[in-house]
Amino acid sequence: MSEQDENPLRAEKRRKLHALRERGIDPYPHTFEQKSHAAELRQTFSHLNAGDKLESEKVVLAGRLMTMRDMGKAAFFNLQDQSGTIQVYIRLQDIPEKAREAFRLTDIGDIVGVSGFIFKTQKGELSVHALNFQLLCKTIEPLPEKYHGLADVELKYRLRHLDLIMDQDSRRVFITRSKIISAFRQFLDSRGFLEVETPVLQPVYGGAAAHPFSTHHRALDMTLYLKISPEIYLKRLIVGGYEKVYEIATNFRNEGIDRSHNPEFRMLEYYEAYTDYQYQMKQFEDIIAFVAQAVTGSTKVTYQGKEIDFKPPWRRLTVHDGIREYGGFDPDKVSDADLFAKLKSLGAGHEKQTSRGEMLMEIFELVAEKHLWQPTFVMDHPVEISPLTKSHRSKPGLVERFEPFAACMEIGNAYTELNDPEEQFRRLKEQEAKRVIDEEAHPLDEDFMHAIDVGMPPTGGVGIGIERIVMILTNQPSIRDIIFFPTMKINR
Repeated sequence: MSEQDENPLRAEKRRKLHALRERGIDPYPHTFEQKSHAAELRQTFSHLNAGDKLESEKVVLAGRLMTMRDMGKAAFFNLQDQSGTIQVYIRLQDIPEKAREAFRLTDIGDIVGVSGFIFKTQKGELSVHALNFQLLCKTIEPLPEKYHGLADVELKYRLRHLDLIMDQDSRRVFITRSKIISAFRQFLDSRGFLEVETPVLQPVYGGAAAHPFSTHHRALDMTLYLKISPEIYLKRLIVGGYEKVYEIATNFRNEGIDRSHNPEFRMLEYYEAYTDYQYQMKQFEDIIAFVAQAVTGSTKVTYQGKEIDFKPPWRRLTVHDGIREYGGFDPDKVSDADLFAKLKSLGAGHEKQTSRGEMLMEIFELVAEKHLWQPTFVMDHPVEISPLTKSHRSKPGLVERFEPFAACMEIGNAYTELNDPEEQFRRLKEQEAKRVIDEEAHPLDEDFMHAIDVGMPPTGGVGIGIERIVMILTNQPSIRDIIFFPTMKINR
């Protein structure tokens, strides 16, 4: 867009920019010594009474000018920094001539610095009486209207910087997200886990049933895949002698986008030697309860109008019992053909039967998951859908696996890890054969198999979907509301 085609608001802001430069005022200084924040001042001086002033209490703030009440020779404006907002009173006769010129050419949305003293207005509003003023960044683009903000949800996600400026609640969500991740780290570090990093670019992808993103490395002339999971590498570290490891990793899956899925997302995965899935179920309860308490002050939270209580112990529900309870039939007493007919009656679009385990799991997803609002461990899955999981010690055809649910969403996945090298090789060969018809089947990773041949101790492994925990603890309906920059189609 040429300057001649600009809308009037942008044109006026650009005119003021040029006027600043003509007056020798730098509209983009290199630095500013910010010494205070709005929230800190509000907390420190909350005891002041209306009309009090502390001329000896000098403060220096910086932030974005959000509202202005101009009274000619004086003005009130709200200054917004990372912590919140505070009112500033500026009287032109109190500030130097250069500062007066800068202030006269300042607009809403500009970033400014002020120094002065604290006082409370007669109406009880904690404020800063400015004794100096500096323009720190002259803006060109006008902000959205104060009372409307970004009503367009797509614009909210695409122009997140504007969303964060205009919506304090949105800013708080992302601050809470950071606190959630810190709480996960605090829990695991306190239990002796080692935080590690695994490759993002991998020659063989694995650890989940998912479509990968691929790229070509020119120097090595080979295809590499963005990680869909750090699982394979973390297990190799257990083989190497570390007994407790975790990674908070960005994973990438070339799949659909919906309320709870984004192609790029964060996962916490941890592995602990000499434990099984029963032990990890208890630890999973503990870590989520700890995080909820640390971030919200309670194990009880309200999500989309309904309460969820993360206080242990959580409900345990086997896949077969879930089908009995919510599907109305006993899966142990029906044939494969009957299972397929049941799937068809539930609306599944399959043209031919899959394995018995796959059909059972799909029926469970269709009939049971929508009922799992309170925290529930879904456990003891069919072996066909769990190629990296140890066979159940007392239930033939099943594995020792659990998927925790809350708010009818899967929030994690965990196993007693398979460490029998011959069984692991057999299962991965089966998965490799399935890749002709199922692109999400696991490829055979020879380096991983070498590690299992070297020997992995009995191990429990857990994955936690960070975004889904953040959604619940911040009461946000969509994953896009808790990812700064969700994946979006480019506007052409």
